[in-house]
Amino acid sequence: MTDHANPKSEPFSNAEKDPDDWTTGDEKMTGAQASYLKTLSEEAGEPFDDGLTKAEASKAIDALQEKTGRGVS
Repeated sequence: MTDHANPKSEPFSNAEKDPDDWTTGDEKMTGAQASYLKTLSEEAGEPFDDGLTKAEASKAIDALQEKTGRGVS
């Protein structure tokens, strides 16, 4: 029996890659990103930019999570 690695258990998933390295990072952000970013922006008192790319939105979400304390374990 050949032991194949399970891709879902690999240490580096797409969510852990640098957004600048995403192959779809220059596409318009997803609806889920826009919704969450809007919520975070309101909580942080920051303007919401609905024209961000997926990569830009990911970075903005990370920064606003840190600012608001969301996403902190």
